[in-house]
Amino acid sequence: MRSAAWANLALAIASGAFGAHTLARFLTEARLETFKTGQFYHLAVGLAWLILVSGSFGFDRQILLRSSWALAVGTVFFTGSLTALALTGIRLFGAITPIGGVIWIVTFLALAFLSSKREPSGTRSDSQH
Repeated sequence: MRSAAWANLALAIASGAFGAHTLARFLTEARLETFKTGQFYHLAVGLAWLILVSGSFGFDRQILLRSSWALAVGTVFFTGSLTALALTGIRLFGAITPIGGVIWIVTFLALAFLSSKREPSGTRSDSQH
């Protein structure tokens, strides 16, 4: 899982560089912004994914595996659809983007819920003294 997270980050950097150095010459400003938005979220979620699988949260392997798959699928839907929209101008791809965003949000909320269940009582920052 860690190697997949690292590979995902490498892909985010490589595709971002491709956009900045190659696509910038061929795309309209609006389509380039669409591409950049996809790459920004790809990188942000990739970093979160790497932090998740670093092992510092103590999740079991099954949770890490399911979360990793969900983040990868969300990346394909979100970043992939924005990339396709930027490259082709076909607006239908924009309708796919929210699917990826919802997958990411649900995954992170599930991890937040699971994390809160793991905290010993009295250690939450929102507890009253």
